[in-house]
Amino acid sequence: MLPVQEAESIILTVVQPFNKQQDVETADLAAGFDRILAVPAVSQLDFPHWDNSAMDGYAVRCEDVQNCPVALEVVEEIPAGSQPQKTLQPGQAARIFTGALMPKGADTVVMQENTEVEGESVTILQAPQPQEFVRHRASFYQAGSPLLPAGIALGAPEIAVLAAAQCTEFSVYRRPRVAILTTGDELVAPDRALQPGQIVDSNQYALAAFVRQNGGIPISLGIIRDRRSDLQKAMADAIASADIVLSTGGVSVGKYDYVEEILEELGGNICIRSVAIKPGKPLTVATFPPDSNGKSCLYFGIPGNPVSALVSCWRFVQPALKKMSGLSENWQPRFVSAKSRHDLRGAGMREAYLWGQLHLVEGGCEFALAGGSHSSGNLINLARTTGLAVVPAGQRAIAAGGKVRVLQL
Repeated sequence: MLPVQEAESIILTVVQPFNKQQDVETADLAAGFDRILAVPAVSQLDFPHWDNSAMDGYAVRCEDVQNCPVALEVVEEIPAGSQPQKTLQPGQAARIFTGALMPKGADTVVMQENTEVEGESVTILQAPQPQEFVRHRASFYQAGSPLLPAGIALGAPEIAVLAAAQCTEFSVYRRPRVAILTTGDELVAPDRALQPGQIVDSNQYALAAFVRQNGGIPISLGIIRDRRSDLQKAMADAIASADIVLSTGGVSVGKYDYVEEILEELGGNICIRSVAIKPGKPLTVATFPPDSNGKSCLYFGIPGNPVSALVSCWRFVQPALKKMSGLSENWQPRFVSAKSRHDLRGAGMREAYLWGQLHLVEGGCEFALAGGSHSSGNLINLARTTGLAVVPAGQRAIAAGGKVRVLQL
C-alpha cells in the first residue's frame, strides 16, 4: 500500500495538462463562467477610459481652492455619460457626478458635502488635496498590457473584467471528457425494482455529478456485468473515448475483479494498486500513452462502495482533473485546521478520512462528525458533507476538542 501523499504525488506527476494548441476552444461572455483561460487576455482599452470623477461634487482647479472658504462660479453641470462643454478658467467650477468626465482645466474634485451652493455660485468650505477624487485614465490598467493570465478559472469577477474590457470572445481549454462505468452483477438502475441481493447503482449518478462539479463532461457508460469480455470491451471503448476513465468495482482481490488484468492487456501502465487510506484502499491508477491523434488517457479504478468511491474522487481524482483542465496552480486538495467537536477514531496503519461538516466559528473552524455508522457502504450519512477529517496513519484517535486536519469540500 502506498502512503496517501505518495499516491497523490504519483498521480500529479503522470497526469498531462491539456495542450495549448490542440485542446483549446473559443468561449463567449455568456458561456465563459468556470472555464479555464488558455491564452492571456489583453484589452485595447485603458481603465479608466478617461479622467473621471470618483465622487458627486464640483470639479475645480486646485490652485483656486487652497485658501478656503472661497466662492467659485458654476459654469456647467456634467452628468455621467455626457461630454464636458467648457474649459474651466480661474475662479470657475463645474457641477460633476460620479463617473463623469473631468472638464479641461480641472484637476481636482471637491465632494458636495464640503460645499455650500447659492444661485450660480458654490462656496468651497474645505481645501482638498491636489488630484483628490479624480480617477486618472489608465491608472487601473493600460491598454495592451496583460489583463488576465492563462490558467485561471473564470468566475464572476473575471467575467466582469472581460466584459468591461470588451473581450467578448476568448480562448479556453476544452472540458475534460470523463467516462464512467460501474461494474457488478448485483447493480440495478434506480428506476428498476430491487430483487433480493441487488443494489441500486448510485455511483453512476454521484460520479457524473462530481465530474460536472469539477468542470468535466461525464460520459456515462452504464452498468457492466461481471463478464470478462463485456468489461474488456467497455474499458477499451472508455479509454479510446475519454481523457479520464472512472470505473467502480473490480479492483479488489475477488474472483470477478478483472480490472488490473485487463488494463495491462490493453497496454496500460499501472502506477498505483492500493493506498493506505480508509475508506478507499483498493485504488488502481493506470496511464495510457498518446494514440495516433495525440490523446492520452488516465484510468482510475476506484472501489464500488459508494462512500469509498466519492472519497477516492475527492482525494485523488479531483487534483488530476484540475491539473489536466489547464489550471496553472492550486491542484492539490485544500486542507484546513479545525477543532473537532467529537472523538475521531483512527484506522491503524491507514490514513482515516471521516466525513462530517465544517463550521466557521469565531476564531477558526470546527468539525462535526456525521452521526451514525462510518461504514464505506453507508451512503446515507454522507449527505451534506462539507469536510473529511483526517486521522493520520498510526494514530489511534483524536479526542474531542483536539486539532484535526480537514479536507475542505
